[in-house]
Order: sequence, then C-alpha cells, then structure tokens
Amino acid sequence: MSHDPDRYREPAGPPTDTPAVRIEGLTVTAPDGRLLLTDAALALRPGRVTALTGPSGSGKTTLLRAVTGLLPPGTRRTAGQVEVLGQDVFALTEKELRALRSRRLAYVGQDPGSGLNPRMRVRSLVRELSTDRAADTVTALLAEVRLPDDGRLAARRPAALSGGQQRRVALARALARRPDVLLLDEPTAGLHPELREEIGSLLRHLAAEHRLAICLSCHDPELVERIADDVVELGSHLPGPRAAATALRPVGEGGDVHVLPAERIGDEGAAPGGRVPVPGAAVTAVRPLGEAGDVPVLEARDLGVSFGRRRGTVPALDGVGLSVAADGATGIVGASGSGKTTLVRAVVGLQPVTSGTLRLDGRPLSTGLRGRAREERRRIQLVTQNPLGALNPSRTIGAAIGRPLRLHRRCTPAEAPGRVADLLEQVGLPPAFADRYPHELSGGQRQRVAIARALAADPDVLICDEVTSALDSDTAEAIMDLLTRLRTERGTALVLISHDLPLVADRTDTVTVLDAGRVVEAGATGEVFAAPKHAATRALLGSEHAARRPR
Repeated sequence: MSHDPDRYREPAGPPTDTPAVRIEGLTVTAPDGRLLLTDAALALRPGRVTALTGPSGSGKTTLLRAVTGLLPPGTRRTAGQVEVLGQDVFALTEKELRALRSRRLAYVGQDPGSGLNPRMRVRSLVRELSTDRAADTVTALLAEVRLPDDGRLAARRPAALSGGQQRRVALARALARRPDVLLLDEPTAGLHPELREEIGSLLRHLAAEHRLAICLSCHDPELVERIADDVVELGSHLPGPRAAATALRPVGEGGDVHVLPAERIGDEGAAPGGRVPVPGAAVTAVRPLGEAGDVPVLEARDLGVSFGRRRGTVPALDGVGLSVAADGATGIVGASGSGKTTLVRAVVGLQPVTSGTLRLDGRPLSTGLRGRAREERRRIQLVTQNPLGALNPSRTIGAAIGRPLRLHRRCTPAEAPGRVADLLEQVGLPPAFADRYPHELSGGQRQRVAIARALAADPDVLICDEVTSALDSDTAEAIMDLLTRLRTERGTALVLISHDLPLVADRTDTVTVLDAGRVVEAGATGEVFAAPKHAATRALLGSEHAARRPR
C-alpha cells in the first residue's frame, strides 16, 4: 500500500506522551436505568493504536461514541469527564463540537453504509469532507484504503458497492479530514484477510508516522495482536448485582478490564474458536452431499446484473449460477467486491437482474420480489451484513420480530409474545430485549435480532451475509451452532457468505468462489479448499494463511 506523507497534518512540535483523549470516571446510563459503562477510564495517546475488545454488548460502541460527545439516543452521562485534545466534549457548545468533529476527530461506525448518502457518488462523498482540494485527492484516498479507481468506482453510488467497499469509502472519508484522533468501530468486519492486513498496516502507518491517536473496537484477535499497542478488554462478567453492567478501569482496580501488551493476546498459530485453519489442514463437511439427481431447493442459472446506465454500465454479475440442496449448507466466498452480496440480493428479489433464471423446488421463481407469492417470499429469508439499516428504528425489537410471525401466519396473536421471547433466547438475547429499540443495542446484538427476525418466518432457505463478522468468537460459534441445529431439526438450507474461511470449511458442504462477478470454482468444500484449481481461490486461501502468521 502506498502512503502519501503529504496527505496528513504534520505533528506540531516534538513527540509528547500527553493523551489526545482522556476519559475519567465515565458512567453512562440507558433510559431504563441500566448501566452501560461504569466509572470508565481510558487514555488515547498520539502515535499509538488502542484496541477495545470484549463480547457483543459490553460497551465498546458506547465508549467510542462518548469520545465524540454523541452518546446513543436516550442514553445519558451520569458521571465522569471526556476530554479530547484538551477540551471537555460534554461542555462544548453544539457549534464547537461540530468544529471538533469536522476538523480533528473522525469516527467510522460499525454500519458505515448507513451513513453514506445513497444519492451521492463515491467521488462526491469523499470530496465533500476533504481538506485537500487537489485534483488527485479522491483517487489517492481511495487507493490508500485499497479501492484503486479505474474511473468507474468513483462514479458509483453506495447501493452499487459491496459492504466491504462501503466500509472503505467511509474510512477514506474519515482520512480525508486529516484528523488527530481516529475512532473505528469494527473497521475490518466483512473484509477478506488480505484487506484486513492492508487496513491494519495503514492504521499502524498513520499512528507511527503521523502520530494519530487511533482507537478501534475489534473482534479479530489476530489483527489486534498485530497492530495494537494497547488492548482494553471490556466484559459483562462482574460479580454480584453489577453483573449486567460493563466496567472499564485501569489495571489493578478490580480486574474488570485488563489492559494488556498486544503480544500477549491470542495463541500463536491458533484458529479462533478451535475451528479448522486453512490451508494445510483437513476440512470437514457437516453433512453428506445430496444424492445425484436431487432437485435443489433453490437454483440460479446464468444470472447477470449491471450497475449504471448506458455508457457507464458496469457488469456486477456475469452468468453466475448457484445451487442449494434441501437442508444443505452452501458457502459463497470471494474478495470484497467480487459480487457475493449482489448475488444473494438478486436471489431474494431485491436486486434487478438483466439476465438469468431462478427456480424454487424446480419450479420457476420470479426474479423480482413483487412477482412472488407470499409463500415464496417466506421460504427465502436474507440476513444482511449491516443490520442497522435493515431494522426499522421506530419499531421495538419485539415488533420487528413479531411482524413476520403475523405476515406469514406462523402463530396466533396470543402466541406471538411467547414466540418472540423464544426466538430471542435462541439467538442468545434475553426476552426483555423485546421492549428495546435498535439504537439501544450493540452492533452484535442487532445482528442477532436480524437473525431472529429471519427465523420468525420459518424459512426453507436462510441466506446469511457476513452474520458473524460483528460478533465475538464465542457468540459467533453459538450462532453457527444454532443454524446447524436448524438444518438438522427443520431441514433449513443455509447459504453462508463469509470471509472467515475456517468457518466456511467447518460449516458448509459445498462452496462457490466468485471473482469479478463470475463463478471461477464450485464444488464440495473440502475438495475445493484442499486442491484449489483457480488462482482466485488460491489467493483467498493464501491470504487467510498469511493473516494468521505471527508478527
């Protein structure tokens, strides 16, 4: 990756150990009185990368947002101070706070796509925040975040980008400000291993060479081990009546949170959650492949999708096929931008196609959602990569999960509350969450709600787009165990998009590899991963292996 030394503000004066961000005694309370953070303390220093780790819902996003002076809606600071570059953010006027966030403090949230204006093109999204008005600024910033522009990408709108591309556009927008403090909420979620490495290298470079104070939340222990100078572990494991709260204190005060040297995090060479590493190790399928001649529950043939109009048309899918066996598990892998999300959106009828056909149980299925019967819509459910944009912010969690129960007549009105509670428990959330709103949940909790909502329709095919990327390893493993159990008990077919190749190796029977909108390899997962025939597959496996090498 190229780094332009002139594109960032030069440090003023000699290096100093004075924190750019200092948090002391911060307590944040939810509307119902729950403690989200208790007596929190944190220091971010120029030139250092600090990683926040911990299970979903432990308070990482709340802590990051406190630095910006914008707590989640409805929450309030009941004690403590937050100083950024010598200023108390909760004492600033709205005008002063806007100036701080626009010039010296940058924040990229966990669902960056929801923060991109859908009507603006990429070049305008990046240019509007840039302090550098040079003609090549947008091109240079996109290249920095590994989005080299051939003249086409900068002309796209967010809807024509993959989730990983949207995330990198949001990062380019943040860097365009030349900030002193950079806050990132799961910046590498949904990126393939090589890109995780590249983004990690960029963050290290910005901290070391330009003395940015960088803080990121992250569920990837290998990445944390490689790039973090300091690691702050948050957890909901406190004893006694405070067990539901999250505490953050310096090391030595109760042991609730541990700040550890980065080299002590993780076991060298181990795959997270005990999953099978790739390549170089045996891969397993969780069920035998279907018998020859079985009719797939879902089949796509020669699908084509294009973005843009007339001369600016860009093919996103070209003659793509996909076959999903009844009660089988199919993986879809490929580099960011290869067409994975576009493919599954086309399958569920959300993305118009220019060519190709779909079949459900061997019968023709309309390629458009409006042409499908209610029962056909029920049978295929999609869990998207960014749940914040998929959940109605004005509906409670109970209403969101209850709606498909009602629409698809899966239970009586009297049975609905109990069914909602059961679905929440299945995805590892307390039934009391039914009364909360999406903004009151962490990113990982929202992802589990999205899974519960999809399961409420009792689908025959469940399509999951990077559903574990925002989850800690234990929660991700529990969710995958749930999906595997659904296959066994209900015969639900699973389509799994993931950059986590060990997860795909462990949990799928067949895999389809996409590259530049085309299928380059498909077959039994164990065979494809053990003996890849196409260069794109070998590159994916190689980048996964490289990402797991110790520093």
